[in-house]
Amino acid sequence: MSTDHDLAPGKAQAPPSDREQQVLDRIERVRKRRAKVKEERITLSHGSGGKATQTLIEAVFLDAFRNPYLEPLEDAAELTVSGARIALTTDSFVVSPLFFPGGDIGDLAVNGTVNDLAVSGARPLFLTAGFILEEGFPVADLIRIVDSMKAAAQAAGVSIVTGDTKVVQRGKADGCYINTAGVGVLEYAGKLGVATARPGDAVLVSGPIGDHGITVMLARGELDIEADLESDTAPVHGLVAELLAATPGVRAMRDATRGGVATILNEVAKAADVAVIVDEDAVPVGTEVRGASELLGIDPLYVACEGRIVAIVDGAETDVALAAMRRHPLGAQAAVIGRVAADPPGLVLLNTVFGGTRICDLLVGDPLPRIC
Repeated sequence: MSTDHDLAPGKAQAPPSDREQQVLDRIERVRKRRAKVKEERITLSHGSGGKATQTLIEAVFLDAFRNPYLEPLEDAAELTVSGARIALTTDSFVVSPLFFPGGDIGDLAVNGTVNDLAVSGARPLFLTAGFILEEGFPVADLIRIVDSMKAAAQAAGVSIVTGDTKVVQRGKADGCYINTAGVGVLEYAGKLGVATARPGDAVLVSGPIGDHGITVMLARGELDIEADLESDTAPVHGLVAELLAATPGVRAMRDATRGGVATILNEVAKAADVAVIVDEDAVPVGTEVRGASELLGIDPLYVACEGRIVAIVDGAETDVALAAMRRHPLGAQAAVIGRVAADPPGLVLLNTVFGGTRICDLLVGDPLPRIC
């Protein structure tokens, strides 16, 4: 890789703006709060996207690999190579079961990586695909997964350009795991990131939440619950393009996967040192998801989606942003679910349907393991 990037030694840099300096100051404050993993062994909670995941990332990976590209902890790293701005992301998929209503591990792997690039403001271009296969895995199932990846890549306008295959002994995996990496070109001139949120901003979600996580849970057949429900897995780059073209005041976007919408909002509150106030009755949740969640004792705000985005936008552009989302098929049921406030900093507050207010914190455990 070329070393001709923005932070190359000896290259002149413009002084940061006041807002950029505030972001740098927040990153420095986070850096000083050193996290520590208290457990002696990895648990499923470390993969939930909640508190245990964030602690693991900050205490082990960020502490070891710390650099200016990694520190923002966004869905993709922003790089400048030979004058071109690109986004780079990677993801791994261990969903169980491999096939579920509305999708499978193949299209999930493609869409998940495309979406991480899209919410970073990039136009997705190329993917890699690494397969870890268990001895005895049916070749017919592998072909079905690969065909699904092919169709998803074609639909998203990306190419799978390189990959790898490993086979482990029977019982050492769960059929098939997939790792992907994605590269996209950053054509959007603005700076996106959860640390840029400010009081007065609006919080939007592109559609009903929780469909994917509940679909996968029910597909395991462990619960005597029937629902006419499918995963929402889909590439969101077209929706993102509509939003960015119409709304210069977009601060940040995230796709609500592990940990759901609640986790994203906590990341916003922490990174920007602001409060996020959510109106529970404004959050779009389908009837089947709401019913299954009540039976399972799960809050839909923490349930994963695979085709929904959360956007933080300038409050003055709320109506424009909402209209732009609703023009796209994936955003037809988009909604404004809350706002950013100054106090109490670092917290997400939920105005409940019963008229009270409660803290909407990060999950400690993992109610829905292996949903992506």
